[in-house]
Amino acid sequence: MKKMLLLCLLASAGLTAQNNPTRGKAEQGEAKPASDFFPKQKAQILVVGTFHFDYPGLDVHKTSDDNKIDVLREPKKSEVSELVAYIKKFKPTKIVLEAMPEWKAGEKLARYKKGEFRNERDERYQLGLRIATEMNLDTVYSIDAIPFDDELSKQNPAYFEKFFDGFDFKTDDPYAAKIFEWYNYEESLLPKTNLLQYFKRFNSRESHQLTYGAYLVGDFKLDDTRGADILSIWWYNRNLRIFRKVQQITTPQDRILMIYGNGHAAVLRQLFECSPEYQFVEFDSLK
Repeated sequence: MKKMLLLCLLASAGLTAQNNPTRGKAEQGEAKPASDFFPKQKAQILVVGTFHFDYPGLDVHKTSDDNKIDVLREPKKSEVSELVAYIKKFKPTKIVLEAMPEWKAGEKLARYKKGEFRNERDERYQLGLRIATEMNLDTVYSIDAIPFDDELSKQNPAYFEKFFDGFDFKTDDPYAAKIFEWYNYEESLLPKTNLLQYFKRFNSRESHQLTYGAYLVGDFKLDDTRGADILSIWWYNRNLRIFRKVQQITTPQDRILMIYGNGHAAVLRQLFECSPEYQFVEFDSLK
């Protein structure tokens, strides 16, 4: 009896839909886009992925001496000024630098405004503090994060030493070899390419996608899922924590400039593009 009643109800619903084809669904053109469910005003964010101007040698991939540049000498010194002028077109209200709180960005900004640090090659000075000074900003933000694995490894160092065994970026994966070949090629362009044009190439969607993809080959394939587990609690977790720290300083009216290593920028692009709170600004779109 219950089955017969259900069949009758379904049949009735079908007849109703046939008689009124717009019933039960939005008429064509009436369906709301997903964006209508969120506030129109979003914080604007420009993530400037960069290489480290002072070549501290802390990254896995090391730049050869032949491909290094000196941002304090011509022609690169003038090219830095051109790059700064271009980034200023974004008109940032807040600047975020890749640094832990111990770097004391606010204190360094005050000293920079008095003329100190002008010969420091570090991009945090050459771009971040310089732009903050020229834009008359009173604050810059030191935002970086310790990944979750650092916290866990202190609780059980023996386990995590074994867990990370072999995750050393030394691999016979042919895709990883191609990634390093691409890195070397891109770096070879830097000495002979205008710095602004290089940054536009460096911060393109294609470049960021490949940089992100570099983490999905090589040691990512360790064992069954061990490489994936390592990546999630190490690199991806660190960038999620950085994203969260940016959320904590954000208001919808902000125009936030992030100056960060390009390996981070590739992941941060995805996070900010997908977030309903932010509008990601393409680097090459500034007018």
